[in-house]
Amino acid sequence: MTILERTDDGAVAHLRMNAPERLNALSDEMLAALQVVLDQLADDSAIRAVILSGAGKAFCAGHDLKQMTAARQAEDGGRASFADLFDRCTKVMTRIRTLPQPVIAQVHGIATAAGCQLVATCDMAIADTDTRFGVNGVNIGLFCSTPMVALSRNIARKQAFEMLTTGQFIPASEAERRGLINRAVAPEALAEEARALAQTVAGKLGAAVRIGKRAFYDQLDMSLDDAYRHTGAVMVENMLHRDTEEGIAAFIDKRSPDWQQ
Repeated sequence: MTILERTDDGAVAHLRMNAPERLNALSDEMLAALQVVLDQLADDSAIRAVILSGAGKAFCAGHDLKQMTAARQAEDGGRASFADLFDRCTKVMTRIRTLPQPVIAQVHGIATAAGCQLVATCDMAIADTDTRFGVNGVNIGLFCSTPMVALSRNIARKQAFEMLTTGQFIPASEAERRGLINRAVAPEALAEEARALAQTVAGKLGAAVRIGKRAFYDQLDMSLDDAYRHTGAVMVENMLHRDTEEGIAAFIDKRSPDWQQ
């Protein structure tokens, strides 16, 4: 059984975490598979959008607690293993952020702890109305410090802190209201809704979206003046692109653009 399945549909790549018996936990094997496939996608100019989903009854239940418990048997109590685990998980999360293509989380069931972090890390997220979200490590004595990074960059501070300190789940409707996901849809419409969003994104000029995604995240950490200075330079770069010139000409001529990238 392949732990991470990739299916390409035109310019859309669909990645499905396929460890339903472990609720698609971010095990050593899952993290390794995600890293390999994401790195491959970064160099795949034919793919313009990515969907990430999970097999079985859950999107992702976070880290593999059985593997983490086994690591405690080492002489250092697991310190080196834990540090390596969170470093590898961070690399996967940051790879999603730096991937040229927008990544859409297709979420169902539960997204907990590092699974909720995965949703928060993706550029967009569609969930079915039955989904529950939580950063509930505190319930077992492990504060979700690394999931907190992505979560606190998606929703308001006090709402994030409440989730982190109470370990309570929120429903999809509340996740939508808080901005953790783009929208919640009926379970039977989830796959089609995610696919439609991905195809819409994939239908845009790939070069423009790649430039825009990078600039979007870069400017978030800048002052207002620096953000405008940076994005102005990005606009210049975008304007000088051959396919942008073609897109503008096609709009003026009222025809479909002949894009090459």
